[in-house]
Amino acid sequence: MPGKPIRQLLAAVAVFAVVGAAVAALLLFGEDGPTRPGAPPQESSAPVTTPAPADRVLVVKIDNVAAARPQTGLSAADVVYVEPVEGGLTRLAAVYSSRLPRVVGPVRSARETDVELLAQYGHPTLAFSGAAPEILPLLRRASMTTATEQRVPGAYFRDAARPRPHNLFARPGLLPAGTGPGPRHVLATGAAPGGGTPTAGHTVGFPAASYDFRWSRRDARWHVWLDGSPLLTTEAGQAATATVVVQRVAIRRGAHVEDAAGSVSPVARTVGTGPVTVLRDGRAFEGTWSRRSAGEGTTFTTSSGEPLPRAEGPVWILLVPR
Repeated sequence: MPGKPIRQLLAAVAVFAVVGAAVAALLLFGEDGPTRPGAPPQESSAPVTTPAPADRVLVVKIDNVAAARPQTGLSAADVVYVEPVEGGLTRLAAVYSSRLPRVVGPVRSARETDVELLAQYGHPTLAFSGAAPEILPLLRRASMTTATEQRVPGAYFRDAARPRPHNLFARPGLLPAGTGPGPRHVLATGAAPGGGTPTAGHTVGFPAASYDFRWSRRDARWHVWLDGSPLLTTEAGQAATATVVVQRVAIRRGAHVEDAAGSVSPVARTVGTGPVTVLRDGRAFEGTWSRRSAGEGTTFTTSSGEPLPRAEGPVWILLVPR
């Protein structure tokens, strides 16, 4: 029939068009595919994590300004440090040891605070997007493996749905393994001491950031709010933690690093001693933090000298200038 070859030709053209569109989409968006604002930068929205070796320690610097939210992979962290940075803002350093998320980010730059802070984890891997020229030599001399996009390009990708510089994500399973004592050895866990004040919520203020921790009896967690809004993760909803440590620290000037407005980046001193507030089990405990040297972990005691360990589960530690 004369129309049959024409129909076959049209069908072949349609098939080639579909295949061509698929190839073009892959070239445009990369292997992870396009993502929606606020959606996980991965082909699946399931919160996929994998167990990590007992001696593995990975630390990822995570952006937390408004344009970087919601973050991905934050719920899998064993410890989340909130560090003061220039302009009164904060940045997160998430420590992964017991499990690794499939994807984590947005990944941002390192700070001088990281050198002393992370020494207590032995020789961890630090994943970050870069650092000021004055800080890079300090990071290279420190006891850590630095893993940037330039050093391990296959472990990073850009999310086309987010603006730069808030769109760099890492695949932790492809990053080099850091080694050392994990959070369980660095930050003791145990039963709460006697006393404490029943607390439904606690606010921690930085010059340009405000964190709220609200106790939930239903899931025995402190839910995290930032600047008046729930701090959301793409894989698990609102961020939550079993323990909150408000560690008051001294601040010093380090390498002369400034932001675009000329604000100098502060350096938090995490070796020494100072006041601390620990939130756990729906109660607030006042006490003292102590760390004798960079290679040792941080301990917490009550005002009467009793050990003040964290509860089982994740912990957020806020390094608040005093």
